[in-house]
Amino acid sequence: MREPTEGSAWKYIIMTPHLLLANHIGHLALIFLLCLTGQKVALAEPTGQPSPKNQCRVEAVDYKGWQAQQVSNRWVQLIVVPQNGGRLMQVTFGGHPYLFVNPRLAGKYFPPNSSQWFNYGGDKLWLLPEGNNDEQHWPGNSDLIDDGPFSFRKLSEGRQCEIELTGPADPQTGIQFQRTIRLAGDSPAIHFRASMKNVTGHVVEWSMQSVSQYDTADPRSPSGFNHDLWTFIPVNSSSGYLNRYHVRFGPAQNSAVTVRDDGLFTVHYVHVAAELWLDSTDGWLAVVDGSSKYAMVERFQYEQSKKYPGKASVIFWTNGPEVKLSDDGTPFLTANSDDQPYYLEAELNSPMCRLWPGEACDFETEWFPTRAGEEFHGAADAGILIHPLRATRRDTGKIRLSGSFGAFFLGRLVAHFYNEHGAGLGTLPVADVNPIEPVSLETEIVPPGKPARLSLHLEDENGIDRGSLQELQVAEGDNR
Repeated sequence: MREPTEGSAWKYIIMTPHLLLANHIGHLALIFLLCLTGQKVALAEPTGQPSPKNQCRVEAVDYKGWQAQQVSNRWVQLIVVPQNGGRLMQVTFGGHPYLFVNPRLAGKYFPPNSSQWFNYGGDKLWLLPEGNNDEQHWPGNSDLIDDGPFSFRKLSEGRQCEIELTGPADPQTGIQFQRTIRLAGDSPAIHFRASMKNVTGHVVEWSMQSVSQYDTADPRSPSGFNHDLWTFIPVNSSSGYLNRYHVRFGPAQNSAVTVRDDGLFTVHYVHVAAELWLDSTDGWLAVVDGSSKYAMVERFQYEQSKKYPGKASVIFWTNGPEVKLSDDGTPFLTANSDDQPYYLEAELNSPMCRLWPGEACDFETEWFPTRAGEEFHGAADAGILIHPLRATRRDTGKIRLSGSFGAFFLGRLVAHFYNEHGAGLGTLPVADVNPIEPVSLETEIVPPGKPARLSLHLEDENGIDRGSLQELQVAEGDNR
């Protein structure tokens, strides 16, 4: 008999040899009787196993002619092409693909070439600062950093899937990239850890950059661009840039770029080349497709005490023709083939890492795909705000709640109530939520006591509090 383990579903009793024999014969007789009566016999399984719906898988697939690896759960499919610079080539959530995949290069691979750039699309790692000034700048193009083949290793599968991608050591920059991508079985959240190692015998200093190319083509007419695609990020109120953002490339007067009254910097995609730098400290950006009603939130941790390349923690690039001047001073738009694809880059920068030989530094980020709406009012721990929450006390003592959200997790919304002194009065479930559907609240609830303030939290299906969507004071006197 095996030794019992903690949490096992098996039950053990002490038996004499005669009792053991009698018990064994009794079980055989029962099984024989059930078989005679046509009943099915099922063996008991240990408890505590994850539900099949909370499993994830890692499997080799063909993707547009590439030999790829797919990491997937019931919400999300990630397509990774290790040979092409270790790219995460596509992310699909609820059937909606987010990333740009260059149709001219689909299924193709070209060896590293520092004099050309093969833009396959997807999401990748790059280096900053860029340029050809000196050895402390990366010249770019499809060299070993951008286009070197990565090795692939599956680290786990089942309740949690994790893969590891390791790039070649680059003698020019002295850097070797390694990246792990993790997807749990019970959530659409995607976790990244990028590592940058110094493979030289001297000190180097670089910043890692996560470069994500979002598809901005019109889904109804791919020959045109999506006129309802936006990016959002909180500006730094103590920004080191004159306008709280910096135009690194493109027209200085750009009507597609603005800082809203609520402090959100927005880019409304237009097909014109522009590069925009921000020193945002809040640790998130959002890409929102108003036509399909899907959004992606990318999170990072801003490190206040560390130096960022050119002060920028985030960079946006809108792809399109460049505005140039002819010899006689007439403005015109370029017409290069690289200008034609419709995509927008969201680039997250790590702080500058000064690395001794053999030393490495990490950069961790998270992605949260969710549903969106016709408006956007910010991102919180548990989701995005489509229409901000309103809480109004009625004459009956009930509280009327209204608002709409995109959830990051499957579970339920729970209202936490507080009195005017900040003391907790209790909690109350409000609504079930699913990340694949936008959440719309129009309801009245009976609160415990007389709350002055409430916070709307999301508890996932395992009962874990994933944080607040919004916290606000309860308003008085709206009895419409």
